[in-house]
Order: sequence, then structure tokens, then C-alpha cells
Amino acid sequence: MEKFTVLTGVAAPLSMINVDTDMIIPKQFLKTIKRTGLGKNLFDEMRYTPDGKEVAEFVLNRPAYRAARILVAGANFGCGSSREHAPWAINDFGIRCIIAPSFADIFFNNCFKNGILPIVLPQEQVDKLLDDAERGANAVVTVDLEKQTITGPDGGLIRFEVDPFRKHCLLNGLDDIGLTLQREEKISAFEDQRRTSTPWL
Repeated sequence: MEKFTVLTGVAAPLSMINVDTDMIIPKQFLKTIKRTGLGKNLFDEMRYTPDGKEVAEFVLNRPAYRAARILVAGANFGCGSSREHAPWAINDFGIRCIIAPSFADIFFNNCFKNGILPIVLPQEQVDKLLDDAERGANAVVTVDLEKQTITGPDGGLIRFEVDPFRKHCLLNGLDDIGLTLQREEKISAFEDQRRTSTPWL
């Protein structure tokens, strides 16, 4: 998993509340078990018309936000089903941080496991960042995970909270497999001892 340390990029505003996982990545794209290739279908039904043409008004289709790295969203982001394809699609598009007043629990947890930093802030701070994000290409925001700060386009600083263990995992690029592999020597030693003591198993 890619490490998350300091992220600087354009923040895209998506103030809708209750954006569910089917809106993030519709069900017809869930056939793959690969984590790549889903970015083009992120928010598919909002980004494209039924015949596949881009909806010019949708935020991620606007020139200033096509390479957005941060998403500033409304409350209860990621609600609905538990599909892990939702953070896969967000990450594959290039968004590594989502800021919102609240998240659905399963989606929130899945973000950390896939290298995305979800940040919960009070509504008034989210509103300020949404206003900043409306600046288009000038909506450059820096998220510093080590310092737990968000720096806006005007230099304003917002502090955020994050679970220390999850922070450690993101800073070091450790998903569940990575955490397990940190104990590879002990696992190998146990397996060797078990083969010797119980060879019939």
C-alpha cells in the first residue's frame, strides 16, 4: 500500500449528503477483483449520460478538478452497501483524502485499508473547505498526516484527529497484509517448529 505522508493537490467540492457506495461505483462494475481500472467509472451515473457522454456540469468533469487529489464532501459519505470497490475506485481516480462531517462506518474503515485518509471535521470547517474548493485550479490544499493539519489556499490551518494506529499504518503504507508480514520471521519460526513437533499435520 502506498504511504500517506503529505498530500498537496486540488480539492474538489461535492457537497451532496448521503452519497452511497452505489453512487460512488455502480453495481455493474463490481465484477472485477482488481483494485485498478475502476477510476474511470467513479461516480459513473453522475459523470456520464446513459449513452456514455460526459456530464459537463459534474465536478470531476470540469477541467479544474480532473486531477483532484482531495474530495470535500457532505455528511454520511459512503453509506449503503459495504463494497470495497468504492475506495478502490476513489483511489484509482487519484483521490487520496476525503474530508466530510461524517462517514458510514464500513466505508470509513475500508478507506484506511486502501491508503485513503478520511477526515471528519465539524460542519463549519467543512463548509469553509467547500468554499475554498470552489476556486477551481486555485483550490490547492495540503494535508499533513504527521502534523494532522490541513492548510487551505489562503494559508489557513485546520487541525484534525485520527486514530494513532491508523495513522501509523498510513504513514508506513501498511495494510492488513503488510502488518502481518512485519511478523514474518516469527510466523516462519512457528511453522518450522510445528512441522518438527507435529509432522503428521
